Amino acid sequence: MKCPFCGEIDSKVIDSRPTEDGEKIRRRRECLRCKKRFTTYEIVETVPIMVVKKDKSRQAFDRQKLLGGMLRACEKRQVSYQTLEAAVDNIEQQLMNSYDREVTSMQIGELAMAELKKIDDVAYVRFASVYRQFSDINTFMEELKEMLGSRSKNIQK
Repeated sequence: MKCPFCGEIDSKVIDSRPTEDGEKIRRRRECLRCKKRFTTYEIVETVPIMVVKKDKSRQAFDRQKLLGGMLRACEKRQVSYQTLEAAVDNIEQQLMNSYDREVTSMQIGELAMAELKKIDDVAYVRFASVYRQFSDINTFMEELKEMLGSRSKNIQK
């Protein structure tokens, strides 16, 4: 690390500890030439996740947009904001853990539906109806039958 006082490249770390929020490492350093001390912060470098939309355009992943869609699906349902925050955190973590820096909006939608299915059936159906753009009542009913079929299998286990 370059000394801000004399420009020397070499310094030694005297103290190292995480910041209060745990997101950075604070390091106290001492220049080997002028012996002055200075502080540096180390953070994890993140590469933004790009979302490839249906029209092939790209935009940066926006967790607030995802959270907003899930909130609309859960409107007038007994689902806490913290539960949805945790679901969005889980989705974002899954995206970060994949080595793909580009994901399709369809992948994100599928992850959101999987999370909502665990949280609330009505919210899941609401989100799916918008996301999958049900063209008529028959496709909507097929989704409901599939959901009810999987629920009855889980109850029998």
